[in-house]
Amino acid sequence: MSNSSSIRHFLLLALADTRQLQLLHFCLLLGISLAALLANGLIISAVACSHHLHTPMFFFLLNLALSDLGSICTTVPKAMHNSLWDTRDISYTGCAAQLFLYVFFMSAQFSLLTVMCYDRYVSICKPLHYGTLLGSRACAHMAAAAWASAFLNALMHTANTFSLPLCQGNALGQFFCEIPQILKLSCSKSYIRELGLMFSISLGFACFVFMVFSYVQIFRAVLRIPSEQGRHKAFSTCLPHLVVVSLFVSTGIFAHLKPPSISSPSLDLSVSVLYSVVPPAMNPLIYSLKNQELKAAVRTLMTGIFQKH
Repeated sequence: MSNSSSIRHFLLLALADTRQLQLLHFCLLLGISLAALLANGLIISAVACSHHLHTPMFFFLLNLALSDLGSICTTVPKAMHNSLWDTRDISYTGCAAQLFLYVFFMSAQFSLLTVMCYDRYVSICKPLHYGTLLGSRACAHMAAAAWASAFLNALMHTANTFSLPLCQGNALGQFFCEIPQILKLSCSKSYIRELGLMFSISLGFACFVFMVFSYVQIFRAVLRIPSEQGRHKAFSTCLPHLVVVSLFVSTGIFAHLKPPSISSPSLDLSVSVLYSVVPPAMNPLIYSLKNQELKAAVRTLMTGIFQKH
């Protein structure tokens, strides 16, 4: 038996047992992370450098790309290091930092997706008030509120999680430090932790209900557009956001609420990679496929880079 004061490191879940599979996982994670870094970096650069993309929609997309970069840089490098060097260790402070940053970036991502939903709602349902409701100052305040709420949420959960005494060893059933896995090592219950968890769940559920309500209003407004071209244009601006939200919510819900009867180490590992690694790499692709302005800006940026070299 051990307690949290004597724990100096945690043991993360190994991605594979054999050396060949470990190296294969390292290569896969390297490829996914490089694709995510390149794609999100291109979106950030294109939005920052193209003046015609300085609109609320692309401003929030830039913030989403930053959260994607942060989330994948929080979990993947340590997993790659462990696979390459055949280790499982992560220090106590490293685990706390990883948990904080993971919750921070994932919370920011969900908050930004909610704000982006509001942007689409105002754009389609209240176009005459778009400039008033989503001016540059309002956008800056909404983005700041999303990042600040994510920071406070991450700070609260990290403090609550690591304040609990741990007496069930130090082996985590996940390839990165995650709250549910650390709580399994706890030997006591904290009402403050449960209160914080309920607050986060309630806030997340409220954001989800807001997005559902907004899209009901959006679809009703789009169906009233007389021209087929107008309906197609309106749908094309909403579809990427809807796909990203669906991917984010569905993988997270399945990972944390799936029945124990279908749980297995290999399935749990696959699902955790699906919701923690795949979305940051897929989001830029989803947004750029349907947005002609963004594709043109990225092409212009890449052409300028190649011409310089």
